[in-house]
Amino acid sequence: MAEIGEGPGTVPEHERILQEIQSTDTACVGPTLRSVYDDQPNAHKKFMEKLDACIRNHDKEIEKMCNFHHQGFVDAITELLKVRTDAEKLKVQVTDTNRRFQDAGKEVIVQTEDIIRCRIQQRNITTVVEKLQLCLPVLEMYSKLKEQMSTKRYYSALKTMEQLENVYFPRVSQYRFCQLMIENLPKLREDIKEISMSDLKDFLESIRKHSDKIGETAMKQAQQQKIFTVTLQKQNNVKFGKTMYINDRIPEERNEIVLKHAFEEEDENEEEVLTVQDLVDFSPVYQCLHIYSVLGDEETFENYYRKQRKKQARLVLQPQSNMHETVDGYRRYFTQIVGFFVVEDHILHVTQGLVTRAYTDELWNMALSKIIAVLRAHSSYCTDPDLVLELKNLIVIFADTLQGYGFPVNRLFDLLFEIRDQYNETLLKKWAGVFRDIFEEDNYSPIPIVSEEEYRAIISKFPFQDPDLEKQPFPKKLPMSQSVPHIYIQVKEFIYASLKFSESLHRSSTEIDDMLRKSTNLLLTRTLSSCLLNLIKKPHIGLTELVQIIINTTHLEQACKYLEDFITNITNISQETVHTTRLYGLSTFKDARHAAEGEIYTKLNQKIDEFVQLADYDWTMSEPDGRASGYLMDLINFLRSIFQVFTHLPGKVAQTACMSACQHLSTSLMQMLLDSELKQISMGAVQQFNLDVIQCELFASSEPVPGFQGDTLQLAFIDLRQLLDLFMVWDWSTYLADYGQPASKYLRVNPNTALTLLEKMKDTSKKNNIFAQFRKNDRDKQKLIETVVKQLRSLVNGMSQHT
Repeated sequence: MAEIGEGPGTVPEHERILQEIQSTDTACVGPTLRSVYDDQPNAHKKFMEKLDACIRNHDKEIEKMCNFHHQGFVDAITELLKVRTDAEKLKVQVTDTNRRFQDAGKEVIVQTEDIIRCRIQQRNITTVVEKLQLCLPVLEMYSKLKEQMSTKRYYSALKTMEQLENVYFPRVSQYRFCQLMIENLPKLREDIKEISMSDLKDFLESIRKHSDKIGETAMKQAQQQKIFTVTLQKQNNVKFGKTMYINDRIPEERNEIVLKHAFEEEDENEEEVLTVQDLVDFSPVYQCLHIYSVLGDEETFENYYRKQRKKQARLVLQPQSNMHETVDGYRRYFTQIVGFFVVEDHILHVTQGLVTRAYTDELWNMALSKIIAVLRAHSSYCTDPDLVLELKNLIVIFADTLQGYGFPVNRLFDLLFEIRDQYNETLLKKWAGVFRDIFEEDNYSPIPIVSEEEYRAIISKFPFQDPDLEKQPFPKKLPMSQSVPHIYIQVKEFIYASLKFSESLHRSSTEIDDMLRKSTNLLLTRTLSSCLLNLIKKPHIGLTELVQIIINTTHLEQACKYLEDFITNITNISQETVHTTRLYGLSTFKDARHAAEGEIYTKLNQKIDEFVQLADYDWTMSEPDGRASGYLMDLINFLRSIFQVFTHLPGKVAQTACMSACQHLSTSLMQMLLDSELKQISMGAVQQFNLDVIQCELFASSEPVPGFQGDTLQLAFIDLRQLLDLFMVWDWSTYLADYGQPASKYLRVNPNTALTLLEKMKDTSKKNNIFAQFRKNDRDKQKLIETVVKQLRSLVNGMSQHT
């Protein structure tokens, strides 16, 4: 049997494996069978034997079971054969019934198919409607987008795009048309960016062209507002009995007319006020800013806008080369700059972050430096004070306008102080011409007055007071010439002109007072003084004119205190204030007077020289003519007439002129005697010369100018008198004995002078034959001369060695 020879542990293992194969699923048989091969050698053979034995056992059991159920199977077959006939009948009946049902249901099937087809169509229609209802809003929004693009409502179009992308497209993203729309949106965005940027460029170009109009309107409004404020303030001051300053050229009635006219103009202009929005359409900026903000590219737009505006600022700040020639050039320059910054200020306040206060401040500081440099350079070419004044007014309006928009303008007012100095220089040049014209037209004669009206007219223009003159009957003469009231009036005109520049500079009355006084001092000490000095030096100005100039300067000097009062009335600043500048008229006219006095002395001496040059002495004459020389008598008569004119001069001036003339005449006569070209002098010539000197002494003793004490004026000829007395009395022993003594009779006679003159007389004695019949006397005198000459030479040599 199969069990023989089997190991005691092998049979149970094989039985276990067989049980497991029979009880488990066929998918798990593999691992079970694999264990057969993993056991001891010959285990496979033993297992196969055991498997065969198991199969034989199962076959026996199957055979037993089949034998047990065979009779029932036969009985079932028999019953089936009996039922076969009934089944065939049933089949026929079922077939017939089916045929009848088929025939009857064909119409139902047709109707049912129609119903099914309708229901499918209905379902499809419902699906289509649902899908269309889902797509229609998308299509409507896209159509709306197209309409917005066509009507240039780009910001709305971008918002529509956002709605399409975030709300509508996700619902219909599976459709191809949606993909096409989605692909088209970036292109539309780029188109919008390009179009908006193009509009922005057009806007920038437009405001560049119209910035002058914008600036002109803004400056006009600022000026109107300022006029209204000042007018209202003046009206209030008048109402309360106060005035800002006294202007004697604008009466009260004219003030009221000006106030009324200003208010009427203000009422008319209230309805015509234009703003920057009225002149410029800013929608391209707003639209472009919103578009770039929506697109998330706001920084790019801001950088581009600021860069372009900075370029435009540089162009606006670049002046024309001939700007300084007319006020219109300056006006265009200012209006363009104002227009530029008015636009920037508007952009600053109506946009969020496009421009910032720091950006506008930086741009303004850059522009302000350029403006100041340009104005400083171009204003230096202005030589017309009216143009400089108009420039100042433009700068003030320019500064006030921009200050109203919040821009700091202190540096502009500092620049105005520089321009004020230049304005004063142009005024000084202009008034120099005015003064020259006045001096050219003056006749340098006292002003004749024939009636009370003329007298009142003159003293209303010039502060002249002379009680003695007022008592005199008409006609009478004022001591000064016509130039004096004219100069006084022109000085006041200069103060008015200088005041015009000081107005609207936002300075205190004290500062304005200081400006007026300093500019007036410059006019007096530099311009008027220079004109006076040039006038005094002119060749055609004679002694009479010089005398009148001295009188004129005296009256102008006295009028200076009235000029100070005039300035005080304008500024309401008392002269007793510590820091009040005084007018330098006293020194100005004193210097001019001294120059005129010096010129009088010079011209008087020149006139004396002209007369002396007419002298025609016969230096070899043996006997004098018995009377003074003609040229000298003419000279003395001339001096008498001139000194009569000097009676209007201050006493010291007339005395100095008279003393100077006598001293110069004495010196000229002495030089004539000692001239090196004069080789011989006879005693007759000395006697004739002595006659002339006697006439000079008589003239001096006649007191041609009052005020000299004793023989002071005669002392001018003392040198000549002692020298001539020495030669006339031939008192050489006394001279030589007393030389150097304080009480010497000939103290003023210099040994050199005496020696020179004696040598000229010595040569004449040698050639003179008049004493030929008295030969012994001639020889004695010649010996005396030679002896005196030797003694004088010895004296002169001793003086030289001592020196």
